Amino acid sequence: MKLLKMKIKTLFIIIALGLSTFLSGQIDTLSLDLMQTINIAQKDGIDVQFADVSFQNNYWQYQAFLARLRPQLNLRGDIPNINRSIEPIILPDGAEAFINRSLMSNSARINLQQSIPLTGGQIFAQTGLRRIDLFSASGSGNISYLSTPVSIGFVQPIFGFNQLKWEKRIAPLQYEESVKQYSEDFEKIAYDATGYFFEVLIAQLNLEAAHRDKENADSLYVISKARYDVGKIAETEVLQMELQAMRADATLSQSTLDLSSATERLRNFMGIQQEVAFKLAPPETIPEFEVDATEALDLANRNRADALARQRRMLEAERTLAQARANTRPSFDLFASFGLSQTANNLEEVYRKPLDQEVFSLGFDIPIADWGKSNAAKQIARANADLVRLQVQQDAVNFEREVIVRVQQFELVKDQVGLAKRSYDLAQRRLDISRKRYLIGKISATDLNIAIDEEATSRRSYYSALSNYWLAHYYLRGLTLYDFENNVSLVRNKE
Repeated sequence: MKLLKMKIKTLFIIIALGLSTFLSGQIDTLSLDLMQTINIAQKDGIDVQFADVSFQNNYWQYQAFLARLRPQLNLRGDIPNINRSIEPIILPDGAEAFINRSLMSNSARINLQQSIPLTGGQIFAQTGLRRIDLFSASGSGNISYLSTPVSIGFVQPIFGFNQLKWEKRIAPLQYEESVKQYSEDFEKIAYDATGYFFEVLIAQLNLEAAHRDKENADSLYVISKARYDVGKIAETEVLQMELQAMRADATLSQSTLDLSSATERLRNFMGIQQEVAFKLAPPETIPEFEVDATEALDLANRNRADALARQRRMLEAERTLAQARANTRPSFDLFASFGLSQTANNLEEVYRKPLDQEVFSLGFDIPIADWGKSNAAKQIARANADLVRLQVQQDAVNFEREVIVRVQQFELVKDQVGLAKRSYDLAQRRLDISRKRYLIGKISATDLNIAIDEEATSRRSYYSALSNYWLAHYYLRGLTLYDFENNVSLVRNKE
């Protein structure tokens, strides 16, 4: 009865596998190695699109900042501005009366201004023309012009917070940080692609092994049943072979499911829209190169965004503290301008013999009593700056430790690959010998199953070690933004 159930189950699996094979024939099969997989992910993957958009955002923010440092030229005006209303007017005798007014004004002004990061002030130059048309009920009207051929001046805060000076220090760091972060994102894609690659590769190898184990288990069960029928072995050994065949069925089903899931994850990560099957080649050749921990740490500090991020965080904390300090002390705003102007009833006369005009003002803002509000804000900013300083120092220490530990781990996993490969080869040889010896009755089913389990364990250990090596390889590349195998920097100068 058990044998009948097993045969029915086996037949079902064969039909399912045949259907799977038929369906797989309808889709493309991609034969890839690890490097090809990474290249496709870095070209078409969804993560690279996120990296591109993030970098473009930072790039244009930096361009907007650079534009603020350059002269700004504007043309402003009102053409036309019509007003027909009753408004209060002060008469020559000082009385006020409501007068019905009808007028149209047109004005245009060209303004050139330049911010000064060093002082936080601004200089400007402008020229403009204004015309007013007064209408009356009698039909007679009046036209007047006001010209400003040239006017220059400046606005200068004194003892105030200079926002532009701090932005000039922080913005270049932010942009350089985004450039290096973009390079890190690409290496992160390579690292993740390696993980997905080995998930599929190991699932494929497990499925191949499951097929072999299934065939061998079925054959051994048939042989055991025949030997039992002639009284050469006990029933327990036959039952053990039957159990082994049933386990092989379950392993085959699970391996098929694992491969399907891993394939879907890799396909999505690589940005492949259509359904495909993968045929992956294991990267069993380990490149020979040494990594010095001191050199790796120096490269990481020079190439990674972390060092720039720590510097930026300190500057941002200092900026907040400087702003809080500025809010606790008196501030002044100095404005001065000099220009020429003239008024006339026609356009020809309005630019003749212009009169000079000067404007000077000094505004001030002096805190008198805010019941400790400004001082509290300053103390909060100082405490925050101290906290950021401690965090930055600790982050630098943690980063240094991580680089050193990762270099040490890389050397260890490289050695483990060779040991795991040797163990796998020995386990394969032992299993082959054990199967032959079982067929001639030299060993028991228990000994054979032990050899089968050890071969499976050794296979998993070897490909796990191989996966760990390549993951460590690409993690170290991302950690230092340096290719130690080819001795080239991985920082991308993207514009």
